[in-house]
Amino acid sequence: MKSRCPARFTFAPATFVPFRDLRAVAAARAIRHQDITRHRNPDFRITVIPDAELERRWIADMFSRVSEAMAAGRSYVMIMPNPWPGYAKLATMLNRARVNCRRLHTFNMDEYADEHGRIAPETWEFGFGHAFKKHFYAELDPKLRPPERQIRVFTDQNLKDYGRMLADLGGADICYSGPGWTGHLAFIEPDAPEFAGTFEEWKRMGPRVCTLSPFTVAQNSLHGCFGMSGDLTAVPPKAATIGPAEVIGAKHRIQMHGITVDGSFASWQRLTTRLVLHGPVTKLVPESLLQTLRTDVWVTKSIAANVEPRWDKGY
Repeated sequence: MKSRCPARFTFAPATFVPFRDLRAVAAARAIRHQDITRHRNPDFRITVIPDAELERRWIADMFSRVSEAMAAGRSYVMIMPNPWPGYAKLATMLNRARVNCRRLHTFNMDEYADEHGRIAPETWEFGFGHAFKKHFYAELDPKLRPPERQIRVFTDQNLKDYGRMLADLGGADICYSGPGWTGHLAFIEPDAPEFAGTFEEWKRMGPRVCTLSPFTVAQNSLHGCFGMSGDLTAVPPKAATIGPAEVIGAKHRIQMHGITVDGSFASWQRLTTRLVLHGPVTKLVPESLLQTLRTDVWVTKSIAANVEPRWDKGY
């Protein structure tokens, strides 16, 4: 039997895929792990770290920033991403070091909302505000806590003032983030109609409720709080979120890339990371904005691994 060259088969991405530049995707896919830290912007500093190091590094960074600011008698303003039980470790470290956090101000970067745009209340057990108060604020020694009014979470009442509250404090000292499957920043989705406009208009946009991408709904259906079972009905369809303006207004940013499926090699983030770090700067990949800003980037070895076929695997 004569050998045959593999047949060439080309196709356009599904119409619901927001970023469709196939040349840019191919270039991102081809980035090897040893080249992922190279970037033309010297203020966009990429470091590859062991998988087990990411959480420890993040907690240590938060502790260092808060403790140094409190020791100096300075206010410190932080934009905080999706709360997870690890925030309790930060509270434990602050308690042990007896860090008085009276001058600490935190702003959750996003919160779920229903189909009518009503923001989930703090009492909803799956909400980010509920989780942050539970895992961080409640775990702080009451003698060390800041006033609860300084722990800002999105509500229907403060949505219109959320950006102003941050600006009145001089903007965030630090903004932590990491890309979702769409490359979203906080819940700033590339295809949300609420963020429509030119790139320059988009950069000036502040907090609002926006429509979540189907990819984000699918991604979040794998979160532990929703049972990690693909229950698409468990994830709300909208969310309140900060805008690009709050991220640009921060004095510094740390971007983290380390999400795999329950600690396995499988990850929806591996290709997205390459687009975020080295693809075009575009609102169609919102986290790519940080390429233009002073940012420290931490990428785990699993996410930095080459994007290539795994013929020994199925799902």
